[in-house]
This record gives sequence, structure tokens and C-alpha cells, in this order.
Amino acid sequence: MNISEKIAEMKKDPEFSKNVGMVLVHNGVVRSWSRKDKQDVEYLEVVPDYEKIETIRQEFLQKEGIFNIVIEAKEGRFQPGDDLLFIIVAGDIRENVKPVLADLLDRIKAEAVGKKEIVST
Repeated sequence: MNISEKIAEMKKDPEFSKNVGMVLVHNGVVRSWSRKDKQDVEYLEVVPDYEKIETIRQEFLQKEGIFNIVIEAKEGRFQPGDDLLFIIVAGDIRENVKPVLADLLDRIKAEAVGKKEIVST
């Protein structure tokens, strides 16, 4: 995903400037080490549940002050440094937008993305 292009697309909506005062972005990448035990990661296998991601996105679109949410979750085998998950949340004020991004990210990671780290032996 080209984040700048996606935000520019959002801004084309005539309602954007009336409803948005903050845009937050998450760009998740593959770490070179395992969170579990700090071992070197050779690659990561990722399987998103796109239907579940959309269900969660629709739920969070109903939160106060949220104008739009864009999510792109990649599927496949990825090397350290590769992009995995993009989330863009646009809304009125930071008190509404910041918690939505944090909670949305946590829900997607917990409920809608399966991953398997392949570590160096």
C-alpha cells in the first residue's frame, strides 16, 4: 500500500475536511527477532482472515468521531523488514482516533491474523 496515495484518495471525499482532524497510520513490518525468545527470524508465514478483518473494521467505523478506516493485510511468506499490515484511521480528534487505532490493531492481531515465525536453528 502506498500510504500517501491512500490518504490522498480519502481526502477526495468532500466530507473529509468536515470530519477529519487526525489521520493515524500503522505500518507493521517483520522483525528480525522473535518476540518470544529473541531468536533470529528467517521468515514469517502469515494468513489473514479477510472476512474477520472486515467485520472488525465495520465495528470500529461505528466508533465516535471515526470517518474512515483502511486496512491492508498481506498473506504469504515474508522476510525481516517486509511490510505486513497497514491500518489507516481517519477521524475528528485525537481522543477518538488514538484509542481506535490501538484497539483495532490489537483486535486484528488477536482475532484475524495467523502467523508462524521460522527461526534460525
